[in-house]
Amino acid sequence: MEISFTDFVVVGGGVAGLRAAIELADAGQVTVLTKDALRDGATEYAQGGVAVALADGDTPAAHRDDTLEAGAGCCNAGAVDVLVNEGPERVRELIDWGIHFDLDLGGNLDFTREGAHHHNRVLHACGDATGREVERTLVAKVRTLERARRLPHHYSLGLVVEEGRCLGVWLVDQTNGRERLLLARAVVLATGGVGWLYRHTSNPAVATGDGLAMAHRAGATLRDLEFVQFHPTALHLDGVPAFLISEAVRGEGARLLNQEGERFMVGRHPDGDLAPRDVVARAIYDEMARHDGRPVFLDCRHLGAELLPKRFPTIFEACRSYGIDMRTQPIPVAPAAHFMMGGVVTDLDGATDLPGLYACGEVACTGVHGANRLASNSLLEGLVFGQRAARAILATEVTFPTLRHAGFYEPPAPILEIDYVARQEQAREIMWEYAGIHRTAEGLTAADAALRALELPYQRYPADRLVAETGNAIMVSRLICQAALARTASLGSHYRADAVADQS
Repeated sequence: MEISFTDFVVVGGGVAGLRAAIELADAGQVTVLTKDALRDGATEYAQGGVAVALADGDTPAAHRDDTLEAGAGCCNAGAVDVLVNEGPERVRELIDWGIHFDLDLGGNLDFTREGAHHHNRVLHACGDATGREVERTLVAKVRTLERARRLPHHYSLGLVVEEGRCLGVWLVDQTNGRERLLLARAVVLATGGVGWLYRHTSNPAVATGDGLAMAHRAGATLRDLEFVQFHPTALHLDGVPAFLISEAVRGEGARLLNQEGERFMVGRHPDGDLAPRDVVARAIYDEMARHDGRPVFLDCRHLGAELLPKRFPTIFEACRSYGIDMRTQPIPVAPAAHFMMGGVVTDLDGATDLPGLYACGEVACTGVHGANRLASNSLLEGLVFGQRAARAILATEVTFPTLRHAGFYEPPAPILEIDYVARQEQAREIMWEYAGIHRTAEGLTAADAALRALELPYQRYPADRLVAETGNAIMVSRLICQAALARTASLGSHYRADAVADQS
């Protein structure tokens, strides 16, 4: 088994991982591992924007109030304070590093509004390609740093743990199949979310819950896994992958219509079409149930033929490629799995309860999102807590680890008789049917039993990405079901159709 060393390992190349890497590179060699190309994570797909209290008339306190309200009383108030108060500085850094946020006609930053916000505080770039521009800016910054090394197509099989401390990462180079141990003074998990565990999702295929599974197997604590956010509006066409239709479209005034052309959100919530995401997603789910599974529609036609292709160029072109002109036709939409509010438990500095292991971004659970994430807080979270995790690491004196049991990590041979792709697809169907927008004890119990029957018979994974991803996905799916069973009443994004009353 080959063993190599670096000062710091960051697993994941999205906004949180890259921001951590930029900070860490000031003090030593940092190695960023991604299982696909560096820019293939969920950050690239973020359309809406970055929520930050920088506009005239807005304040961090107002941003805090909106975040707490959307979180259904389940947020960690201290984490929210950190997010809204440090967020402006992190966004100003991006501007200094060359990000191209959209400007208004006067040449000032153009702030828009999304669901559950009470101020125009969402910055966007290239219309509806904010995540791509954030990623571009951070990648460009990383490339200027001599001590930042990027290793794409390196899949992390697990964490290296001895005597209660995380010492590094056990990985496989997918270009040649070689496995090795990469030891470090600290490991940062920034692996993103779990959307690909569901049949319908806005997430890329890399979002298989690997970081959660690795942390769980290593003994770190996970929390709030029942809180999976379902984005209300993803493109819904037969035979077409779900494509996110940003909440910013409704922020500009688009209206949700049912099959009869009625505005069904009117009267359901004081904010109507801009109600919190869990409220809108359940309303759409109910409308679809009343109409034999047919989608609802997002009507943009009244917004003007000039605005739509300019403000939402990515969405406009995607819809047009599938034969829909959003200037003249309503867009068929339905909910899709989008964001994990729970994750690996950390303190406000990204430290987990496994020494040597830190986590930031969607894989982490600081409690900042509570039971339901406020729109466009995710990119800000990655920037703020990625930087904080790195800063905490640099404040801790840790020497290079000594590994005593390298032989334990020798991988077994894969079992060829198992159809791993089929198991993943079965698990995704189970999760969508029983652990999705509407949940019951009966359905969750059945889902857990069905998933248990799909588990892989490995103590350690072979040096094979498909095998490990399948095992991770099924493991995390079971953990979500068990968490959802344990919370017997509805709260935020977790809706129990068999609940008697809400509980916190």
